Amino acid sequence: MAKKNTLTQYSLVQLYMEYVLEHNHAPKSVYTFAKSNGFEETEFYTFFANFESLDSTIFSLFFTNTKEMLESSKEYSTYDSRNQLLSFYFTFFENLTANRSYVVYALNESRNKLENLKKLKGLRSKFLDYIDELDIEVLQIKNKQLEQLKDSVVQESYWVQLMITLKFWLDDTSVS
Repeated sequence: MAKKNTLTQYSLVQLYMEYVLEHNHAPKSVYTFAKSNGFEETEFYTFFANFESLDSTIFSLFFTNTKEMLESSKEYSTYDSRNQLLSFYFTFFENLTANRSYVVYALNESRNKLENLKKLKGLRSKFLDYIDELDIEVLQIKNKQLEQLKDSVVQESYWVQLMITLKFWLDDTSVS
């Protein structure tokens, strides 16, 4: 196979997603994946340690793409926190819908649902940072320890909300 253009993180993700969708499983090894796509195995390792880290990165990239799209909009910065979060959800799920076949496969690959959630580790970290950035108004508590606990609870509640919405989206069988 002829050598492809310069390999990037994004092009590797695209190749991987295509492979998974065409074969209904992840590649058996980095070596065979690289060979079948015309690049050197060492090039893969400049971006990812293994396929698990690539899987996790895919969901982080969905987040990054969503945030970049939102921040490129002039109106987004004028929204209050609530509307920024709603815009995030709408755009994020549009990105997931554009890649629905892969997302459904990836999040239902293992019978062990907790195993599938490992793929969301990078997304979770970025999402919790995003929630922190939003400056969402919550009840003010005068006790320092309770204040720290409250911040954690707020972040986790938004993460749970995202997971519940994701589960609903995955189970949705309506057209369009």
